[in-house]
Amino acid sequence: MLKVAKIKEDFPIFRSNPDLVYLDNAATTHKPVHVIEAIRDFYTNFNANIHRGVYRLSVKATEMFEEAHAIVAKFIGAAKWYEVIFTKNTTDSINMLAYALLNHLQQGDEIVVTVMEHHSNMLPWIRLAELRNLNIKFVEVTPNGTLKYDQLSELVTRRTKVVSFTHVSNVLGTINDVDRIVKIVRQESDAIIILDGAQSVPHMPINVKSLGVDFLVFSGHKMLGPTGIGVLWGREDLLKMLSPAVYGGDMIESVEITVQNGAIVSKNIKYAVLPWKFEAGTPNIAAGIGLARAVEYLSNLGMENVRDHEKMLTDYAIKRMQEELEDRVSIVGPRDASMRGGLVSFNLHGIDPHVVATLLSMNNIAIRAGFHCAQPLHIHLGLKRGTARASFYVYNDINDIEVFVEELKKISVMASR
Repeated sequence: MLKVAKIKEDFPIFRSNPDLVYLDNAATTHKPVHVIEAIRDFYTNFNANIHRGVYRLSVKATEMFEEAHAIVAKFIGAAKWYEVIFTKNTTDSINMLAYALLNHLQQGDEIVVTVMEHHSNMLPWIRLAELRNLNIKFVEVTPNGTLKYDQLSELVTRRTKVVSFTHVSNVLGTINDVDRIVKIVRQESDAIIILDGAQSVPHMPINVKSLGVDFLVFSGHKMLGPTGIGVLWGREDLLKMLSPAVYGGDMIESVEITVQNGAIVSKNIKYAVLPWKFEAGTPNIAAGIGLARAVEYLSNLGMENVRDHEKMLTDYAIKRMQEELEDRVSIVGPRDASMRGGLVSFNLHGIDPHVVATLLSMNNIAIRAGFHCAQPLHIHLGLKRGTARASFYVYNDINDIEVFVEELKKISVMASR
């Protein structure tokens, strides 16, 4: 059981904003003092570039940055630390994968995604399909917000080369059955399987070895870490096979080019070893170190405890919304909290979701409104104005839910007059 009052003391944002009811954690999370101090400490005491100097500060910065990879690798159950590549965020990770796969796909090959994807796990694949004249297919959802697994079986064929899907929908809250999806894909194809863990890695225990996927992507800022840092984990053999998507400094071992009369007459370019092969240029060193501290903070809480806490809050929120608002509220996604992550997307009947969010904000309650970067899903569900979304994390408690629901009641009553 998480001790929320004690946890909240670790987050300076709540000292600066004591009345804040923050329910927009699916968008980004707040940072504990451990993360903030780690970043400050790096810039104050160890600031230097990595892999470029033999002096003490550079060596120390390199050690800290490499250790951050190892800490994250352990957190997700990766076999080797160098299977963890630091990127800017989940979006960056997926785009890197898409362009790294560019030369491994040919006309007529298939990509399968789902209609519940965040734009970040949809638009890169649509663009790749346009560039390579590929076929892109979409798995739809049932009325209760779960994937149509039978349709997935029909869509995956021997021509399917990539299957990319979200672990937890950032709108429906649905936790997709990864084991079932992997089994279907492996039976029907030799496709590369990519899992978007942006809404799962921060909220539940994850072990990439047991998941059986080929790649996992997620963002640091959604799990108490800094913005500007994300993770791309991949199987070592696949990472070695793929060419980098971004070129420049630090991602090469050697560059030997001979130029005569203004033209290249010979070249020999060797990529650096993993993970640096995919980390071109000076990385966000401080953010990587900050992410490691966030991972340690979550590990100390226990990811099973984090998951249980969110499940309790989600179940309570759904129950209270249905009790107090009855038929004036529509909740999307499964009603069973064990089948969903720690978020609830909804609409108050007759009220635009942006109006709901604005009125809540006047009482220092922060939620999200709109399409949540998943417009095709909303349109598919007939929700042309989007939804309002409340999302929970380790510093939220029952009182936050009560304040939130009470204000929703007032908004609903006011609108009905």
